[in-house]
Amino acid sequence: MGGIWIRPKVMDLATLIGIVSGVTLLAVAIAVDGSLRGFVNVPSLLVVLGGTIAATLVNHSLSDLYRVFGMVRVAFTDRGYSGRELIDQLVALAEKARREGLLAMEEEAAQLEDNFLRKGIQLIVDGTDPDLVRNVLEIELAFQEERHRAGQGIFEDMGAYAPAFGMIGTLIGLINMLADIDDAEKIAPGMALALITTLYGSVLANLVFLPIAGKLRNRSDEEVLYRQIMLEGILSIQAGENPRLVEEKLTAFLPPQQRNKVPPTEEEERAERIGRRTVRTNV
Repeated sequence: MGGIWIRPKVMDLATLIGIVSGVTLLAVAIAVDGSLRGFVNVPSLLVVLGGTIAATLVNHSLSDLYRVFGMVRVAFTDRGYSGRELIDQLVALAEKARREGLLAMEEEAAQLEDNFLRKGIQLIVDGTDPDLVRNVLEIELAFQEERHRAGQGIFEDMGAYAPAFGMIGTLIGLINMLADIDDAEKIAPGMALALITTLYGSVLANLVFLPIAGKLRNRSDEEVLYRQIMLEGILSIQAGENPRLVEEKLTAFLPPQQRNKVPPTEEEERAERIGRRTVRTNV
């Protein structure tokens, strides 16, 4: 029971493929009719990235920015949540509680890997009032959503700042170009160079910052859904509801294509047969 529904984190290939393919397609489009070297300009990149980071620092605290690396890691990894497996585990807990009583789950609670589920099971084992259990878990869920929104907001802000600093870099380039307006040969190269910062800002915003914010929002919605399944499962277990009814209730949270029960493994079937023989012997 200790490995409840949580799977190892794996690389989210969709995020990686999306960014790499986006950069590759842009590079190919540029190389078809021009030279990639002409689109590489370190000062322009410094203006866009430096300005974006500076503005983000003004708008957020240092502690928020320290979490950026962790949030990027979340965007590039897939936790592999399985609603069906979670429901099966909650139903197994409901069966144990119905057969042996709530106190029998104390050992199970200590082995659970998920903090939210472990706290909920421990609360009902301790005999906490159902309304208080719901309040405690809903408060924790609400603050979790708030923390997630704060992380999404950082990348949404960066997605807004990057194009703005791209325009600022373009204005700086135009000013420098107009300073040499008497030299006609420098006007065209100067104009092209001035526009590169706008390109950098748009690419960073629309290919990196805003998509990462969207991915974090999707990850948060997914995790909140599973927390809600846990919450309803915990309260159903405390109420002593029939495990079959618990399964029906929790399955309603899932889309139709995920509602099919996961076939038990050979080890699970063997353990179930042993359990049935033990029950018959005791009777």
